[in-house]
Amino acid sequence: MNSRFKKTNYHTHTNFCDGNDTIEENVLAAIKCEFDILGFSGHSMFPFAEDWHIAPREHQNYVDEVLRVKEKYKDSLQILLGFEADYVPALSSPTFKNFEQFSPDYLIGSVHYVVTEKGFVTVDESAQGIQAGIDKLFNGDGKKLVQEYFYLQRQMLKTCDFTILAHPDLVRKRNGVLHFFDESESWYKSEIASLADEIKNAQVIVEINTGAITRGAMDDVYPSAELLSLLRQKNVPITISSDSHNKETLDAHFDRAIEAAKKAGFQEIVYLTKDGVQSQRI
Repeated sequence: MNSRFKKTNYHTHTNFCDGNDTIEENVLAAIKCEFDILGFSGHSMFPFAEDWHIAPREHQNYVDEVLRVKEKYKDSLQILLGFEADYVPALSSPTFKNFEQFSPDYLIGSVHYVVTEKGFVTVDESAQGIQAGIDKLFNGDGKKLVQEYFYLQRQMLKTCDFTILAHPDLVRKRNGVLHFFDESESWYKSEIASLADEIKNAQVIVEINTGAITRGAMDDVYPSAELLSLLRQKNVPITISSDSHNKETLDAHFDRAIEAAKKAGFQEIVYLTKDGVQSQRI
């Protein structure tokens, strides 16, 4: 990286959702780490919630606190207000219309839930939970879970408007333990190729997410090298995020993210500012 490289992170969780630290504690850590821009992206399923989302009644308090520290530390750090909004058909969606009362600077769209008439599973839960979901919802067929997950991603991209796509192949998280699908098989390659097409059509930014490395779930970033290469071929813009849940991990493994971007052929990444999207060389 060159000396003028902007240090940014837009995927930051706090104790308003499932993070460990306060908004202000994260800001102070970001200043110490010489960040230029920090975006907060509390988990949201507004107007609903599970226990790891911002409670609906707490959304305005979250907004007010981000705006408070934004003003307090404006001379040291640019702070942006965002949400990581879950896509659950007929329940919640990452659209600016859905969040208009909070006036976010950006939205991260994400799919965690795969829902069927038999129940639901979150694709990043424990290996035991994933296996139970495969058995209950898909009669033990892991391929069907993966296909449904990517179908939901494509539907979100078609029907919602948001700024950044989160961890687009999150379903890989427990595959190293469970081995419930093979990324080298043609059906999987077809799934990620179709996803890349839909990402291009939606004109969103894709994050290179280092969270699985930090939490010891997988020794790799999202997206995979193959999906990143597909995105590069389509000139999809990328940014780097840590998916941080602790103030100490705001910039965790950014070197791995930049290495993955370069290997895929990217020469630039983008970053959000209060004035819009900018790019910089890596």
